[in-house]
Amino acid sequence: MLSIEKVNTDNKKQVKRFVELPYRIYAGCVQWVPPLNIDAYNQLNRKKHPFHEHSDVEFFLAVRDSSDIGRIAVIENKPFNNYHHTRKADFYLFECENDKEAAAALFNVAADWAKKRGLDTIVGPKGMGPLDGYGILTLGHVHRQTMTMLNYNHAYYQQLVEAQGFEKEVDFVSCYLPVDKFKIPERVEKIAERVIQRGHLEVKKFKNKKELLSWADRIGIAYNNAFVNNWEYYPLTQREIDFVVQNIMTIADYRLIKIITHGEDVVGFLFAFHDVSAALQRAKGGLFPLGLFDILSEMRRANTVAVNGMGILPHYQGHGGNALLYYAMGKTLLEFQQFVHVEMTQVAETTEQMRADLKNLNGIEYKNHRVYRRKI
Repeated sequence: MLSIEKVNTDNKKQVKRFVELPYRIYAGCVQWVPPLNIDAYNQLNRKKHPFHEHSDVEFFLAVRDSSDIGRIAVIENKPFNNYHHTRKADFYLFECENDKEAAAALFNVAADWAKKRGLDTIVGPKGMGPLDGYGILTLGHVHRQTMTMLNYNHAYYQQLVEAQGFEKEVDFVSCYLPVDKFKIPERVEKIAERVIQRGHLEVKKFKNKKELLSWADRIGIAYNNAFVNNWEYYPLTQREIDFVVQNIMTIADYRLIKIITHGEDVVGFLFAFHDVSAALQRAKGGLFPLGLFDILSEMRRANTVAVNGMGILPHYQGHGGNALLYYAMGKTLLEFQQFVHVEMTQVAETTEQMRADLKNLNGIEYKNHRVYRRKI
């Protein structure tokens, strides 16, 4: 007997069932990396997560014979729809056993919820903020998830989603390359050197984490303004900007955060992080008592760096900013003498310049995440 339960986010037992379901879905899966509990529970906390201040989210569980076998969240992102003049709903946090009936029931309840609100399309997976990652993994299932920056799912998820009539909206590609092949092309070096000589744009070098944190507000402003032409953009509130920047700064190594300045303003940025997925797997969602210590230790021995988050303000695009960022990051990675691999994560196929840049840097496409859409 299959039933669908709406999760009461004030009901701790129901919330726990929703959050812990993936542990059973991915039991024994060596590629899956669990999210930190604090992040997973915050998404269902309507008082703590800033997204709930402006938009509506509902959470559902699929239950068969008293056993939870699937879940989904459905979202009305009001700032996104207002900005793009659309009437879209998003689905997110979809997990399910290989059970077409359960998947159909979850997507049907999500579509009914959206239709009652006058929405006409459902899109996803697409989350509650820019750090949530996008899409169903359609290529690269043999590779371990890169921390929680990328979603991971079993290969059968693609068939479950497409069986419900979903079609491709946009693909996000991730590229991989050995550090010894992360060579900045001579053309890029020359462009970067000319930009430096002109003196209009500079790469800021941070002395320590404290100095990086002192620039957090300016980085946040640039982050909110850099992606206005992107498919997924919507204007973030100040609370959301603070939330994003705080999450970035928590795991940031000041040497791997690159920003471009024009005077005292941040006009571009590139974020890279030690891949601590192995420590996150060992932590099993918990930071205490030993999880945090293990994550910090993993940062010292991790041999992979993940580049996730790069932007240039539109006014400064085409003026050598991209070349300058790649040049600065390339020098840093080679000087670090710790990393063996570089992963450039989730570049939308609609960002033509970034896709061209990845090819110029010898990037090999090895993961693909697909965002789907379906008319309601």
